[in-house]
Amino acid sequence: MELTEKFDDAQKRVKELKSTPSNDDLLELYALYKQATSGDVSGSRPGMMDFKGRAKFDAWAKKKGTGKDKAMTDYVALVDRLAR
Repeated sequence: MELTEKFDDAQKRVKELKSTPSNDDLLELYALYKQATSGDVSGSRPGMMDFKGRAKFDAWAKKKGTGKDKAMTDYVALVDRLAR
């Protein structure tokens, strides 16, 4: 199975997890997904009162410079770990 197929499969499997991942894992999933599909973070950081938006932006910003393939691989590995 190619990396793109594994990534697509992981996106489907993450929706079928038996339990909701922790907030840290959810942010990591979001950041890796965005890095794999959109590249480096863009736009401005959300305002102080948008706690959720800021957390998501910051998590994605930490992945800056991570290549698409590396982000996909890390996403698949995280989904595999959460699915156990």
